[in-house]
Amino acid sequence: MDGLLSALLITSSCLLSLAAAGHALLFKSDPRSALVWTTLNLSLPLVGPFLYWCVGINRISRRARSWQESGRRISGTDIYPLEQHGASLTLPPAAAHLHDLRVLADRIVTTPLRDGNRITLLENGDNAYPAMLVAIRRAQENINLSSYIFDAAGIGGDFVHQLKEAAARGVEVRVIIDALGEKYSRLSPTRLFQGSPVRLARYLPLRHGAYINLRNHRKLLIVDGREAFTGGMNIRGRHILSTSDPAHALLDTHFSVQGPVVADLQRSFLEDWFFVTGEKLDAPAFFPAIEPVGNALVRCISDGPDKEFRKLEQIIIGALSCSSRSVRIMTPYFIPDRAMISALNTAALRGVEVSIFLPGLNNLPFVQWAGQALLWELLANGVKIYYQPPPFVHTKLLLVDDVWSLIGSANLDTRSLRLNFELNLSIFDTAFAARVRQHFDQALPHAHRITLEELEKRPLAIKLRDSFFHLFAPYL
Repeated sequence: MDGLLSALLITSSCLLSLAAAGHALLFKSDPRSALVWTTLNLSLPLVGPFLYWCVGINRISRRARSWQESGRRISGTDIYPLEQHGASLTLPPAAAHLHDLRVLADRIVTTPLRDGNRITLLENGDNAYPAMLVAIRRAQENINLSSYIFDAAGIGGDFVHQLKEAAARGVEVRVIIDALGEKYSRLSPTRLFQGSPVRLARYLPLRHGAYINLRNHRKLLIVDGREAFTGGMNIRGRHILSTSDPAHALLDTHFSVQGPVVADLQRSFLEDWFFVTGEKLDAPAFFPAIEPVGNALVRCISDGPDKEFRKLEQIIIGALSCSSRSVRIMTPYFIPDRAMISALNTAALRGVEVSIFLPGLNNLPFVQWAGQALLWELLANGVKIYYQPPPFVHTKLLLVDDVWSLIGSANLDTRSLRLNFELNLSIFDTAFAARVRQHFDQALPHAHRITLEELEKRPLAIKLRDSFFHLFAPYL
């Protein structure tokens, strides 16, 4: 009898190992990953398949796409029809060499390139929050606000008050807060909005599952469907430099958006509202006719793990490939994958001046350590890397050839480009690009340029630490 049980156990273990190894061979697109998991599954019966089941299977994209297939998530274009008029637009002469980048975006992004927009850069909460509160006060019909973090203490309390005032005078007010991002708040607005007409929805409440990924990282404020604000700034007192302790302050940029592209930002919010509430809002009042107000050609890029293409990643790599003179990047979290590293190196080796601005002291040390492990390769190929001094710089900017800009909520890491829901704007506009260039130029005198020699002189213990944390890059 014991022999029979042993034989059954051995047979079951072998079948389980073969099944797990077969799954890895079929679904792991990276041959190195497929080789590692196949070897583990076959050489470590029970343990290998257990580890593969826990961390080897990509459940993130699968879960997100199941939402899309089941109808729980819908595209913003399913909410309100698109006005397709971007195909006939001509890029400005200074951006003519970026035609292939425009073609790439046309093919992988549903929303069209729109003309007649004006984008205004707002530095830090000292400039962004007052402009947002003024817009809320003049709202007449509807306000839609989405934020990863909404701390109701300090300036957040002003937002709560103004939103409640707007709702009291008859404006429809909707707020989405990410349930995980809410944990960063000293004071959640949930309790403060209770009893008011403001409709608050929490994105993926943690009681429905411990979702560390699939978070809503978008930052949006749309007022009356006519003006909007977006970027990388949460609603949080630490973004106001004039009142924050420099040791805890956050430097950041946000953007005022006017023009026809506001309708696409509205679609993105209503897409998320449908996901969290099941309510489809498609009334024409959310999509009023908007007259041209500027010269910027802008495309809204709403991205997430439920999409067929990794839109942001492919567009960034496309922009690097099309660049001819300069690439400037500013990001708080920098852990690019191999494809992104190759694109950066190739651009630098072609003679493009590639400059990357990173925080000298990160608020997430293990993310900085993981990123440092790959800087040597970029430096060796001519990429310039600068560390910015405190306060912590949370700004996310990409500027190519002083004519094309990418702004929004996404960082250059796996979490933003593959695991969470993000929103960015692709902008062809020399005037706006000049303002972004000015932001980089202002940061340069205070930044410290890292050299390959300096990186190589790090103690062995530091190098081992950085390389160890880089092993977890796909999950950071």
